[in-house]
Amino acid sequence: MTSETPAFDFRAVVLSGFLPAALFAIGEGAIIPLIPIAADSLGASLAFAGFVAALILVGELIGDVPSGVVVARIGERNAMIGAAAVSVVGLLVCTVAPNAWVLAVGVFLVGVSTAVFALARHAYMTTAIPLHIRARALSSLGGVFRFGYFVGPFIAAGVVHLTGTTQSAFWIHIVCCLLAAVVLLVLRDPATGARGFRRPSRASRPDTTNATSATEPPTDTGAQFVQEEAHGLFRTIRANRAVLLRLGSGAGLIGALRAGRQVILPLWAVSVGLDDATAALVIGIAGAVDFALFYTSGQIMDRWGRLASALPCMLGLSVSYFLLAWSGHLDARVGWFVAIAMGMSLANGVGSGILMTLGADLAPRDHPAPFLGAWRFTGDFGQAAAPLVISCVTAVASIAVASGVMGVLGLVGAGILLRYVPRYLPRRLR
Repeated sequence: MTSETPAFDFRAVVLSGFLPAALFAIGEGAIIPLIPIAADSLGASLAFAGFVAALILVGELIGDVPSGVVVARIGERNAMIGAAAVSVVGLLVCTVAPNAWVLAVGVFLVGVSTAVFALARHAYMTTAIPLHIRARALSSLGGVFRFGYFVGPFIAAGVVHLTGTTQSAFWIHIVCCLLAAVVLLVLRDPATGARGFRRPSRASRPDTTNATSATEPPTDTGAQFVQEEAHGLFRTIRANRAVLLRLGSGAGLIGALRAGRQVILPLWAVSVGLDDATAALVIGIAGAVDFALFYTSGQIMDRWGRLASALPCMLGLSVSYFLLAWSGHLDARVGWFVAIAMGMSLANGVGSGILMTLGADLAPRDHPAPFLGAWRFTGDFGQAAAPLVISCVTAVASIAVASGVMGVLGLVGAGILLRYVPRYLPRRLR
């Protein structure tokens, strides 16, 4: 029997999957740190500036589930191109915003389009990458986004310095979105051989040959295809409600611990008396450690299973939160902060790509987009909720208590993953 692996064109998938993602991530990384500053420059209060900054996450959360219908109807490549176009519209609104309310509308549009782009990219990689290298490919995709978030702020700093206006940073993302769309339009889709806009039929999908009967004619095109895919979202949620409630809650806690890390480390740096430059340096080095481990995470998952990455990630983050809470009153708390920040990045890096990989493993092979939309919602919900949990607990108790609460949530998440990953994944993927 001839193996299909030699026919797989990894270079084509890298160019059509990773390059647009890298461009989009660089643009998003350039604007995220400057959104509250832009809101402040338009007269927003500190609280409202924070609200405007949070709208990009809210937009992603709201856009997750309907994005599955969009991707299923028009195809992954077309959805990414369309999302880039909508993002450009939102960014143009941001550049001309006369006040913070208009800026908020533009940021929300960027968040919604980011959800569609991210889901389309995830679904594309799920169907295009062979199973035996899936984890490495998806963890590398996570590394691409880490790279964008690492590089983007430096580009933004240079542009803002040259132009003297914060709004100029939004043009970086506009250029990146346009370049991503051009790449997707010009490069040939390795799955279908098509360029430009083309809505794929079910028969053109690489994974559907094993999912449907060999005698069934490929007639799912046009209106019938659209209607079936539109109903597929709700059908998929109903059919997979058990895994979405159980293992999906573990995904939400992974998202929460990761997002909480980005909030609590800067706050902790302030609480222990670090100046802004030193805190930024420590967190930046920690981000480099996180980025450096993305491929290692994929190797771990492909060789030893998904739990070998997920459990160390959750337990490492949980222990780091507990240590952070414990170290607050020590004389060497600054040194402990530096060590814990590096430990958090190490744990997070070991789990790079775990949510995308688990989603790809669990999704139906013939129509992954509706399931992946619901799956991404669980992780993004935890990501959006974590800053609120930390701020509320800090307000009523202390930042140390908030760190301890996050540590407890990490232990709960590790238990959920240990219980349900073996239940819902084949033995060879555990």
